[in-house]
Amino acid sequence: MRRRDVFELLLLGAIWGASFLFMRLGAADFGALALSLLRVAGASLLLVPLLLWRGDGPALRRHWRAIAVVGLINSALPFVLFALAALVLGTGLMAVFNATAPIWGAFFAWVWLGERLDRARLLGLAIGVAGVVGLAWGKAGLQVGAGGMSPALGIAACVAATVLYGLAANYTRQRLQGVAPLALAAGSQLSATAVLLLPALWAWPAVAPPATAWGAALMLALVCTGLAYVLFFRLIAHAGATNAISVTLLIPGFAMLWGWLIMGETPTPAMLLGCAVILLGTALSTGVLKLPPPTPQQKSREG
Repeated sequence: MRRRDVFELLLLGAIWGASFLFMRLGAADFGALALSLLRVAGASLLLVPLLLWRGDGPALRRHWRAIAVVGLINSALPFVLFALAALVLGTGLMAVFNATAPIWGAFFAWVWLGERLDRARLLGLAIGVAGVVGLAWGKAGLQVGAGGMSPALGIAACVAATVLYGLAANYTRQRLQGVAPLALAAGSQLSATAVLLLPALWAWPAVAPPATAWGAALMLALVCTGLAYVLFFRLIAHAGATNAISVTLLIPGFAMLWGWLIMGETPTPAMLLGCAVILLGTALSTGVLKLPPPTPQQKSREG
């Protein structure tokens, strides 16, 4: 990658890592539904004018049904699930579970699309799932906290969100291959806004949220969703999809940094170990990290 690509990759990791901080800062005051609505609606306000300026509107009109499905399973539902988790889980812990999204993507590519996985990717799947189970084992308390959520439910919400991300990646690959990325990004945020509008208005907080919560919602919408999509698709265009997806490995570190600096959340040794195991599985399952090729002796034994 060029030096500029590396800078944009680090910047994207820092921005997406901060999204978990902003969810922590806004979820308690807005609630999961209202915060998620503000996130997708604000991102739409940024992305739709850019879509029209680029002339990608026809692509959105042609594929609006499939894009609407992506908006539901890649934005509306996962954003609500992570906002619920933010009521009871720390910034870094949510980001670590988020890092399993490519693992679920590889899993669905295997069981749904019939994609053949080599030994490195199969090993990555096993390691990643083991990391999730190990990390959740020590964190899944049942004591109910804010919003009727417990740590166990928060972890389940994070895992469900990442499973949806993995499903959405394969649905996009199957149904929207070659569609202009900006049409997909803007259209998915618009459809997510339509899905969340009525439920979020029904659940709108009775007490006006403070300025801190509004600032978090604004940053979540414009920077962590709208701007982040633009950066991500720029990276895919300039550095390739494999390099762009490696941002997943950077997000937990930045999230832990922001959580420590802003919220005073100190990562525990068990959390750092679980993070390392999950990131190893992610790197293997996405092909960022590869195993050495088998030796002739190994090939002969396998044969």
